[in-house]
Amino acid sequence: MSILRTPSNAALLRPSNLPAFDRGGGARTTPLVAPSLGAGSFITGITEFEAGVAIPFHCHNCEESVVLLEGEAVMDIDGQEHPLQPLDTTYIPANVMHRFRNISSTKPMKILWIYANANATRSLRDSGQTNPVSLEHHKKA
Repeated sequence: MSILRTPSNAALLRPSNLPAFDRGGGARTTPLVAPSLGAGSFITGITEFEAGVAIPFHCHNCEESVVLLEGEAVMDIDGQEHPLQPLDTTYIPANVMHRFRNISSTKPMKILWIYANANATRSLRDSGQTNPVSLEHHKKA
C-alpha cells in the first residue's frame, strides 16, 4: 500500500510505491504531501537527478526548504556555489533565484523539497515562464 490513512485522516506515504513523474532534462519527481491528501498550507516531494543534471535557475512564490537525501550536490544562489552533503538543509526565501546541480558524473542525487504554500509556483529565470509546481506531476516516468 502506498498511502496508509489513520482514523484521524493522517497519512503515511511510502515513496517507493508512489508514481514518479518525468520533469524532463534528467529530473524525476515523486509528489508526497499535497492538497489531494488534505494539505492546505504546504506541499512536499522528492526529486531525483540523474548524473550531471542541473535544473534551470528558478524561484517560487513562497518559501522553500530542500534537504539533500543522497548524492553530491551544489546549490547555486546569489551568485555563489554552495556544496551540499547528505542531510544538509536549505531555506530559500520566496522570489529568490536558485538551482540545484548534481555534480557527480556517475551517481544520481536525491532531494526532499518542502514549499510553504499548497499552491506553490515555479518561475524560470531564462524563459520567464511561471507554472504551478503541481503541473510537473502529470507525466509518468
